Parts: sequence; C-alpha cells; structure tokens
Amino acid sequence: MEPKINKKRVLFVITQEEFGGAQRFLYELATRLDPEKYETLVAAGESGKGDFLRSLAEKNLNTKTLRFLKREINPFIDLLALIELAVLIRRFKPDILHLNSSKAGVLGSIAGFKKTKVIYRIGGWSFNDPWPWWKKKLFAAAEKMTAGLKDTITVNNKNDHEQAIKLKIRRREGLKLIHNGIDALKTEFLSRDEARLKLKVSQADLIVGTIANFYPTKGLEHLIEAFHILNSKSQVLSPKLLIIGDGQERKNLESRISSYGLEKDIILLGQIPEAHKYMKAFDIFVLPSVKEGFPWAVLDAMAAKLPIVATNVGALPEIIESGKNGILVEPKNPQRLAESLKYLLVNERTRQELGIQAHQTVLFKFPVEKMVRETEELFD
Repeated sequence: MEPKINKKRVLFVITQEEFGGAQRFLYELATRLDPEKYETLVAAGESGKGDFLRSLAEKNLNTKTLRFLKREINPFIDLLALIELAVLIRRFKPDILHLNSSKAGVLGSIAGFKKTKVIYRIGGWSFNDPWPWWKKKLFAAAEKMTAGLKDTITVNNKNDHEQAIKLKIRRREGLKLIHNGIDALKTEFLSRDEARLKLKVSQADLIVGTIANFYPTKGLEHLIEAFHILNSKSQVLSPKLLIIGDGQERKNLESRISSYGLEKDIILLGQIPEAHKYMKAFDIFVLPSVKEGFPWAVLDAMAAKLPIVATNVGALPEIIESGKNGILVEPKNPQRLAESLKYLLVNERTRQELGIQAHQTVLFKFPVEKMVRETEELFD
C-alpha cells in the first residue's frame, strides 16, 4: 500500500470576482494544480459579476464569495474585510495563503501574518495607475508597510520587479519574476467567418479590434482619437474598430465616439463570455494601455496569429520586439498609434508575417506549464 500523501492546503484570495488579468492568472493556475497534491479554496470579493468564481466552480474547485472585500478604499468596510479574512484563515487553516491584487495583498498579509506562508502576486503596481498623486502615495506606502508581512512577492514583468527594488518595497531576494503563460496550441478560437458572423460584422471589412475592461489604465480614449485621425486622413481604408468589454469609462468613451461622428466606425460590443474566442474576427489586435502588467489579451492575440500594435508599457517590451513580432508605440500618443495601424492596414503581407512571428513567440517563450511550475516551486 502506498503511503498517503498529505495534501497542502492553499487559500487563494483576490479582490474582485469580475474577470480581468489577475483572475485569468488565478484561473489558469488553480485549474492546473494537481488535486492529489493540493486542497484549494478560491475566495473573491463580491463585485456583482460572478463569472470568475462560477467558472472555477464549473471545474469543481471550491470557491467562496467575500462580502466585505472591495476595490475602493473605505476604512470601516476594509476593517470588516480584514476580520472576514482572519476568520476564513482560521477556519480553512491554509499551508499557503496566495494573495492576488493590491487590496487583497494588503489586508490578506495582515490577516495571515505568522499564521501561514504568505505569497503575494501583483499583476501591475496599483500606484502606477492614472490616479491623483495622493492616492498613488497611499498605495505605495501600503505596499511598503505590508511587504515585510509577505514571505514572497511575485511580479510578472521586469519593470515592476525593478520598481519594487528602487522604491524599496522589497529587496531583490524577496522578489520573484514569473511571466504569464498560455497553452497556445490548445487555445480555442472561432474561425474568422464564424466569429464575424456572431459579432454581426461584414466579412469584407478591415477590422481593428481589442478586448479590454473600460478602465482609465486601458487608454481606450487614445485609441478612439487615433481612429479619428486615421479616418480623417484616409478616404480609402474605412476600417472598423471593435471593442469587446465594458466598465466605468463607457459613458466617456461613447461621448468621445459621438463627438467625432464615429458611431458607425467604432462598435462597443460589451462584455462577451470567452471573448478571446472571437480574436480571429480581427485583422489587427491593438492594445493602447497607459499601464499594464502582463496582458493576457496580447498572449491570446499572438496565439491567434494576429499582428499586434501595443503601447510600450509593463511587460509588453518583454513580449514584443517591435517590427519583428508586433509594433510598439509610446502610450498616450494617438498620432503614432494611427500611423502604425495605417501601416498594417495597407500591408497585408506584413500583417501575416508579424502574426506568424507572434505565434512562434508565445508558443516557445510563454508556455503555461512554465508559469505553473515556477509558481508551484514557491509552495515548498
């Protein structure tokens, strides 16, 4: 008889249950952990959109909604969230507490200090968001003050790694760089024709597309301005822009689209489940972010063999070698964004070549197995 293996108990905590980059990482990781080795529980703050926890439950993973864990700062609610986390840790008795996103990282590390091994994964420092200076300082100070309560801090790009050292959030030996990864060969996409049919767009149109939550960090207002520049200078191309996503910036984006008279050229499609499956509807994928960690949408676009235009932020210069497997432009520069999009729109051969090179990059440089293995090594 083989000896019984004692499973390690892993408690994952994340601030919101709305699907975004941090949730995607956690989904890819948690669903690939060996259930013979780990007993897991994934807890997420209640945000009104339960796609993330529901998706995990469909994979037979244990989940819990946290009533008081919210993204916004509220001292009274945050205190209740701290108590809620402390109670959960006492009841579940995890060997490893894996914290994801800023608020969960701060409160979770306080609740779990000296009770369990604490691993904090940040997909992009919140103090780099386009916030007021005082809010940036507050979040940076919170990261510094609670860094000592964490056994390991993991980041997904070199810029965040070096920033943590420069700002003295954590010494180099307490930091771990783990890139995101996907299974490029098993990622499912609809065919170009089927995707366009379902999205109700013409098979003949040239289409630029993106998938992003409507947050200020995504820079979608700069993309709309770039499209205005593109359309005003070209009477021949007449491309369409499809944006899959939703969020707090929707009214602002709709107003910008209307002010430029681009209602027929820019289509806000809203949230679509498993949005990555529609990637092949696009001729070009664009990501105009002003701040990023390691964007999953870019990995999906590369797996779909799409040419990519993205901004030079976060991990993007680690993923894209401009001119070889995509094009990088500086953030907040609609003119350069428009020029790069126009260049690809009129050069089909270049689009094809960049798409092939992008697929090779994601296939060999960013496999999901590497991401999971490097994360599991921290559990020992």
